[in-house]
Amino acid sequence: MKEIYLAGGCFWGMQKFFDCVDGVVETEVGYANSTYEKPSYREVCSGRTGSAETVRIEYDGSVLPLQGILELYFKAVDPTVKDRQGNDKGTQYRTGIYYVDSQDKEEIESFIKEQQKHYQNQIVTEVLPLENFYPAEEYHQKYLDKNPHGYCHLGSDAFETAKNYHYDDQIDISNRLSREQYNIMVKGYTELPFSSKYVKNDKEGIYVDTATGEPLFSSYDKFYSKSGWPSFTKPISDTAVSEKTFHPFGTTAVTEVRSGTGDFHLGHVFKDGPEDRGGLRYCINGLALKFIPLEDMEKEGYEYLIPYMEKRRIEKV
Repeated sequence: MKEIYLAGGCFWGMQKFFDCVDGVVETEVGYANSTYEKPSYREVCSGRTGSAETVRIEYDGSVLPLQGILELYFKAVDPTVKDRQGNDKGTQYRTGIYYVDSQDKEEIESFIKEQQKHYQNQIVTEVLPLENFYPAEEYHQKYLDKNPHGYCHLGSDAFETAKNYHYDDQIDISNRLSREQYNIMVKGYTELPFSSKYVKNDKEGIYVDTATGEPLFSSYDKFYSKSGWPSFTKPISDTAVSEKTFHPFGTTAVTEVRSGTGDFHLGHVFKDGPEDRGGLRYCINGLALKFIPLEDMEKEGYEYLIPYMEKRRIEKV
């Protein structure tokens, strides 16, 4: 078992977030690096104790290494904002990583240095040894389990991300992607309309996940939608992508499209596509795609899809 202490805004949501993660054995909320001994919640809220609302995380390093913990942590916080997360403001809501094993320090600092490449603003998350940790009052422990409709700056989508997370030490994604690609595929951003070179690309070939090389779409299912993003009527196979429908802020349902194997954000699917081709429009960020021309598929390792492409060409004709 290993232990790490993470501060990231209101500790109710942070505890719930990490309780969803496979490999996390136990969590506890409390106050870290306080100048007061055994501070109360009211004292912490005064800002005079210097402590941060923090979650103690005990985890199985053989299932979920520190790298995985840090990847998840950066999905749950904005590390460029000082003394605030969501609607919570004050020094007690700062972001911080507090270690108890001195050997973790180098790995944490190296991780943050790599992450900085993907942010325009400076990362302000503090990295310090844990000086002390005082457990919070009992009513704060597992607060969102006791009060499912209680306030949380993270939201249900974040908890689903935590539940579905699986650490993959074979893919150092931050080294494979540009900052813009990382923001889209990992953080879920959307590129500017008509910014992709693939919007009007009409060459024969396949479109693959730019991070993993996983085949996603065929040129025979591509069409010009005038939306500003590469558009397709269907994926290359039933397992190429996954879809998740959610209701942001109670508005009209939106269906996200993610790559099936890599589980990276690609774009969204809408029901306003060509009716004679199924009626769907897979609206995909061009930066999440890599185009492999038909004539290059064999040398790029996609020769097994050439018979599929030949069949699709005949069907289209």
